[in-house]
Amino acid sequence: MAKAYWVATYRSISNPEALAEYAKIAGPAIQAGGGKFLARGMPSIVHEVGMMQRVVVIEFDSVAQANAAHDSVEYGKALAALGNGAERDIRIIEGV
Repeated sequence: MAKAYWVATYRSISNPEALAEYAKIAGPAIQAGGGKFLARGMPSIVHEVGMMQRVVVIEFDSVAQANAAHDSVEYGKALAALGNGAERDIRIIEGV
């Protein structure tokens, strides 16, 4: 079975305090769901139409596991803490 990757990009952050509270809750919730953080932060370099925005990449054993972590009660608490504090794009993709 192929690994899966949760890729999040942050288009804008309007409430850094809410984002910090989200991160305190989300990290442990994602790890409890089987996620392993591979990268997080601002890009070192962008090419073509790349945007200079925060990116997070998390590895899971499967798409189902990644989706279950996203839909978990624990991660829901993180989303509630974030509220409208950031505009994000989250994608879960299967590895090759």
